[in-house]
Parts: sequence; C-alpha cells; structure tokens
Amino acid sequence: MASSSSASSSSASAVGQKPKILSSLPPIYSMLHEAKAKSGLSFEKLAQAMGRDEWYVAAIFYGQAKPAPEDLEKLSNTLDLRTEYLVDALGDGFFPHRGLGEFPPQDPVLYRLYEVLVVYGYPLKHMIHEKFGDGIMSAIDFEGHVDKIEDPKGDRVKITLNGKFLPYRRW
Repeated sequence: MASSSSASSSSASAVGQKPKILSSLPPIYSMLHEAKAKSGLSFEKLAQAMGRDEWYVAAIFYGQAKPAPEDLEKLSNTLDLRTEYLVDALGDGFFPHRGLGEFPPQDPVLYRLYEVLVVYGYPLKHMIHEKFGDGIMSAIDFEGHVDKIEDPKGDRVKITLNGKFLPYRRW
C-alpha cells in the first residue's frame, strides 16, 4: 500500500512540474501546462476526453502538433480555458515548428532515447531495410505509444513507434 501511495504522490508532483523547455516557447504552452496541472489530469485522461492518443495530446502541449478545431473546443471545455484564446493562438494560422531544444539533448530521459538511437540505430536501420527495402519510416504518417509494464525486478518503459514505410523512389 505504501508503494502505491508513494507512486501516486510522485505522479502528482510530476503533474505540477513546469518543464524547462516552456521558457523558450510562446506563453500559450505555459498556460496549457498550468491549466493541466490545476485540473490534475494526466495526458492519458486529457486524451480520453479529447478522443485522441495521449502522445498526440502531449505534442500539442509543446507546439509539436497542430490541433484540429474540435481539439481546441475539447481542450477549452476540459481545462476550463477560453476557446477564443486557444483558437487565436493555435487555430488556422498556427503551424508547428517541430523540433525543440538542444542537440544532443541534456535532459536525461531525452538523452537516453538519443543514446538508444546512437547505439542501436544502425542495426535498426539494417533490419528495416531487410524487411521493407530501401526507404524510411515516416514521422508524418506516424503513431507512438508509451506503456508501463509492471515487473517485479523494476517497472519497464515500452515505447512503440509506428510509422508508415516510405520507399525511396527511382526516377
């Protein structure tokens, strides 16, 4: 019982933390994070309310995805924010500027993901070519999911990257 309450208290504190990268983004993103923290909702719960995947909803909160008009309406209702403000900041005239922060990243979580690609990138590339041919995995026609896998030796992070294969064209 104590471990589940400590896990929920660490989750609660993570909900209220303001990510450092927000200081380099327009104020709308700090406002979204503050409203999320005030609501106590996780990205998973917000995504359920919006009918979207949690990774996509999280991407909206960092300016990495373009929300549809109905997404803005649902965010407004769920987080008690003015729809007009969201539409002005993230509506038709907004286009994401994808890619945030320094490279290589300094944040330990981001750096470890970068490290995975540095260490296992070429083997992964080779396996993709063997299975699909000469091409790439799309980051545009893409879905990603994060799952927690409980394990008595220590919980595990499962990240699924699911992108359309795009063969290189000959001309």
